[in-house]
Amino acid sequence: MIRLHFIVEGQTEETFVNRVLSHFLGQYMISVDVRRIETSRRSGKIYRGGITEYIKIKKDVTLWMKEDQNNDAFFTTMFDLYALPNDFPEFTLAKQSNDAYDRVEIMEQAFEKDISDPRFIPYIQLHEFEALILSDPRCFDWEFINHNKAISQLIEVCSQFDSPELINDNPNTAPSKRIIQLIPEYQGRKSSAGSLIAEKIGIPSIAAKCPHFAAWLKRLVALSTEIPDL
Repeated sequence: MIRLHFIVEGQTEETFVNRVLSHFLGQYMISVDVRRIETSRRSGKIYRGGITEYIKIKKDVTLWMKEDQNNDAFFTTMFDLYALPNDFPEFTLAKQSNDAYDRVEIMEQAFEKDISDPRFIPYIQLHEFEALILSDPRCFDWEFINHNKAISQLIEVCSQFDSPELINDNPNTAPSKRIIQLIPEYQGRKSSAGSLIAEKIGIPSIAAKCPHFAAWLKRLVALSTEIPDL
C-alpha cells in the first residue's frame, strides 16, 4: 500500500481529493489523505486555505515530509496556476512563455527542484480547478437544474479551446468566473458542487480532455505496481 499525502489550496480541492481522487487512486492500492495549506498560526490555532506567498507553501510541504519519512509515503500538491504568488520559483521566467503548458511545467520543475526530495510530485492546476469540470459542462445539470441555457453557453465557451485547461486566467474570464457569470449559485457551492460534478464526469473522461491533469495522474498511478481489474 502506497500512502499519498496531498497539500491543496482550498476547500474545493480538499473535497475533490477526498470524494473523487481517493476512490480512483484506491484502485491502485494508493491510500490518500489531504490537508489544506497552512497560512498562519495565532493563539495556538492553525489557519488553512489560500496561498499568499511561496515560503508558506514550502514550509508546509517540507514540514509534512519531515513528519512522515517512511518509504511508502509520497507527497503531491494541487494549487491553481491562476493567482499563484509571483515569488513562486521561476514565476518570472514562466510568464515569458506564451504557451500555458510550458509555463506550468517550468514552475512545476522548479518547485520539484526546490523541494528536492524523490518522494515529492508537484502539481499546479491549469488554470484553476474549474477547468476539470468544464471537461463536460453537460454534467452541470446534475447539480444545477433548470439552467439549460447557461449550460449551453458553457459548452460554447469550451468549444473555443482545445482543452478546458487552456481557458485563460484573466480575472474576468478564468474558468470559475465564467461559470459564476452564467450560474451565480455556483459561487456559494463551489466546494460541494464542483466535486459532485467531477464525480459525475468521471476521472477518465476528465483526463481525456485535460492532458496536464492526465500526466499528473500517470505519475501518481506509477507509484503503485497494482493494476486494477477494470
